[in-house]
Amino acid sequence: MSKKDFRIVFMGTPEFAVTILDGLINNGFDIVGVITAPDKPAGRGQKISESDVKKYAVSKELNVLQPSNLKDENFIQELKDLNAALFVVVAFRMLPEIVWSMPPKGTINLHASILPNYRGAAPINWAVMNGETQSGVTTFFIEKKIDTGKIIDRSIVEIGENETVRELHDRLMNLGSKVTTDTVEKIRLGNIEGISQLELTEGELKSAPKIFKPMCEINWTLPVEQVHNFCRGLSPYPTAWTILKNTSKNEEKSFKIFRTEKTTLEVSDSKHLIATKEGILFPCSDYYLLVIELQPEGKRRMNFKDLLAGNPVDDLSV
Repeated sequence: MSKKDFRIVFMGTPEFAVTILDGLINNGFDIVGVITAPDKPAGRGQKISESDVKKYAVSKELNVLQPSNLKDENFIQELKDLNAALFVVVAFRMLPEIVWSMPPKGTINLHASILPNYRGAAPINWAVMNGETQSGVTTFFIEKKIDTGKIIDRSIVEIGENETVRELHDRLMNLGSKVTTDTVEKIRLGNIEGISQLELTEGELKSAPKIFKPMCEINWTLPVEQVHNFCRGLSPYPTAWTILKNTSKNEEKSFKIFRTEKTTLEVSDSKHLIATKEGILFPCSDYYLLVIELQPEGKRRMNFKDLLAGNPVDDLSV
């Protein structure tokens, strides 16, 4: 079967999924339908916002479906009428069995981790937050339990010591495009069985649950390495934050932390910040953490030099 005869339905919502969809189109695959989230109000003005995948799909004049209910009879019929051989899912909702079991070649998903580890909604964040030295992407067949289907392909990358989740996200996004395209090509050329995740499981599995704002508060009583990993694993979104106390003004303000580096400077004062030419030193349980980019409450994200210009930090403490 030629690429143009191999009909594919793509399902996804965010920027990450756009790159994978673009890769499939650029490699000549026939995308007969794109399923994405419904438009919704967003921001202060509550203007109607379209998903990144929809914007891209419209620009390529692709057939777009935006069901609010994936079990809706009309949507199911529309999906059947597309007569696709394969569904490709990237960063989308959990699918009901009536959907993922529909195409004859199955439904595959691209997940941004080295499965079976880091199943869940935030695999890239948790890998960085946990101080992993490797991450990667995995393609697998969707089955009943989320992120547990038979693995088709895996590709691994090293994580830099100071790499943020955004930087790793972008690398995995581009890697994911290649891996997904290769996987789809393998399926087109023949039947792929996949490998059971049980065969690849070693020890206790690490999970990647959804992250909420209260979970992003920094615990300065932890060692500097853990705090550093925590901050870069949440940068730029949903962002690590902390409350700083101003002893001279007897007030508290929240700060978001974006870029940090570890130091081997032992903590001499367990609470107060220290200004240096390289950044602002925040005390952890053992060593100081060097903060290079941050955002004071009610202000823009900035380099530490901009904050220090007219804003002494000597009176600030964690």
